[in-house]
Amino acid sequence: MVWVPGGTFAMGSDDFYPEERPVRTVEVAGFWMDERPVTVSEYRRFVRATGYVTVAERRLDADLHPGADPRLTTPGSLVFHPTPGPVDLSDCGSWWSYVPGANWRRPEGPGSAPHGRERHPVTHVAYEDAEAYAHWSGKQLPTESEWEYAARGGLDGAVYAWGDDFSPRGRLMANVWQGDFPWRHAGLGPFERTSPSGLFPANGYGLLDMTGNVWEWTSDVYRAPEPDRAAKAACVPLLVPLDRQSPLPWQRTAADAEAGTADGNRVARVVKGGSYLCSATYCLRYRPAARQPSDSATATGHVGFRCVVHPR
Repeated sequence: MVWVPGGTFAMGSDDFYPEERPVRTVEVAGFWMDERPVTVSEYRRFVRATGYVTVAERRLDADLHPGADPRLTTPGSLVFHPTPGPVDLSDCGSWWSYVPGANWRRPEGPGSAPHGRERHPVTHVAYEDAEAYAHWSGKQLPTESEWEYAARGGLDGAVYAWGDDFSPRGRLMANVWQGDFPWRHAGLGPFERTSPSGLFPANGYGLLDMTGNVWEWTSDVYRAPEPDRAAKAACVPLLVPLDRQSPLPWQRTAADAEAGTADGNRVARVVKGGSYLCSATYCLRYRPAARQPSDSATATGHVGFRCVVHPR
């Protein structure tokens, strides 16, 4: 883990998406943070030690979802598939699909495997899965303000985790989409999806992959200052509006109950950092200030997490 010294910083941005506004001064106490996102090999050790079964691997009770597509009641997760050509970017269903059998062990579904990706961030982990790992390891998930403060690496107000220039001296600094999203990818050679941690330089605090590669869960429930304030361009597929239930399969979690969902409504958590799917032509969110809501009971192929420890 890496020590992140406490301090005051300007959180948010007035220059990009509406949900990042307004810029406000926030004070954060010092804490320890995982140097990199939790990897496939680290998550495997947790599963072997505890027998934990992730949300994406659990069989759903079809009786609780009458009329639902039977295919969607089988264990699975959301997988990205490039489109054959340009598509309407307002419909993320063009490149996301629910794949039965997809989970952290099989990132693209049956027939795929994490072999060779042991140092890649683990994906297909819902919020509950990340929280379970954190509890087992004696850690916690970071708050949104802790995450953003750490991602900035001491560069208060900078656009990116490394400064204001996207590619200083022509160097790519994060695993993000290069080309025309979501159909033409032109970056990172063999890494069409996630990449191993450590491929890019650390930020000012010595933290790796704070932006790009995978979005990361925070412990904060997503609450926009105003209804529908979030920008429409979003590479995190929020399956349902934040104010009603969904006919799609999901499982309530203890964390959702603690967040005040006694009425059964879905809970969205804040994710930070962007992913390999973020593109300057669609979702320019590989920045510390960027934020998105993500359904806490849904797993996808581009969301992971890292943990923190607060000094006693």
